[in-house]
Amino acid sequence: MVRVALDAMGGDYAPAEIIKGAVDALLATGKDDLTITFTGDEAAIQAELQKLRADKDRNGFDESRISIVHTTEVIETGESPVNAIRTKKDSSMVVALKMVKEGKADAFVSSGSTGAILVGGQVIVGKLKGVRRTPLAPVIPTLRGGALLIDCGANVDAKPEYLLQYAHMGSIYMEYVMGIKNPAVGILNIGAEEEKGNSLVKETYPLLKAEPGINFIGSVEAKDILDGKADVIVCDAFAGNVALKTYEATGSMLLGMLKSTLTSSTKNKIGAALVYPSLKAKLKKFDASQYGGAPMLGLKGLVVKSHGSATAKEIKNAVMQCIDFSRQNIAEKIAASFAKETSAQKED
Repeated sequence: MVRVALDAMGGDYAPAEIIKGAVDALLATGKDDLTITFTGDEAAIQAELQKLRADKDRNGFDESRISIVHTTEVIETGESPVNAIRTKKDSSMVVALKMVKEGKADAFVSSGSTGAILVGGQVIVGKLKGVRRTPLAPVIPTLRGGALLIDCGANVDAKPEYLLQYAHMGSIYMEYVMGIKNPAVGILNIGAEEEKGNSLVKETYPLLKAEPGINFIGSVEAKDILDGKADVIVCDAFAGNVALKTYEATGSMLLGMLKSTLTSSTKNKIGAALVYPSLKAKLKKFDASQYGGAPMLGLKGLVVKSHGSATAKEIKNAVMQCIDFSRQNIAEKIAASFAKETSAQKED
């Protein structure tokens, strides 16, 4: 049984889409697979659950697998993350994070403030022993499936040893959660040649190249991400976040242009009706919501950040992601990996 603490008040469409997604996850799993604890305004949560009881697509969910912890505060996106985590002790986010810390939940999911989640993950849940930095790592769609972009927002100023650890954590995640054996690891760079890049990339490259247990394939340019050249793309959070936001914005722009073109005339609408089934299947491959949220790797418990604009589909997949993560003991595997590293350093 995997216990997920879900921040019902975080995100643009909270609490409605958050609760819908959680209920969808319950409907997709068995009674021994998952329980959900919502943290937030109990009256608002109960009102949304009441709507779902009358929803023909969602009624009949097992309410015995749902619990609510009432909270009186919400951390807003514009607040100082550090101050909010310190002062809003009864916020839906802090209460849910404390559940993970205290062993009352196996995982935490939120669409709320990214900064507050990053601070809360480290301050409340805490880092695993031996982990230098905890990266945020979303799986992004590519032509060959999904690739892990690590880091995309947690540590703007990185060191070579951080990126080396990211490669290990990313490899563990992709192998045991995504089912990719011996995942290919690349470092995000401005060219394919080993001598290219800034000082961080140049110093990290030989470390990755010499590291046993990592299937390092060299540099990965931004244009290679879509092709799926690497399963794990290692970078500092500044470069990773720029790549991710550009990636998402380009996809949104292209979809918008395509929709506009296909509906611009009667002739185009007829053509669109003919190609729609095939087009829908192709575009589905590039729907990032299918992978859920971005896990914060290297913590003592699982913390998952979903998009601020996440709808029920993404929340459902983020919750389902927690089941795979927990059952595969990812945190324990990461801890074991770095315990070996610490032991080797002491011997040296």
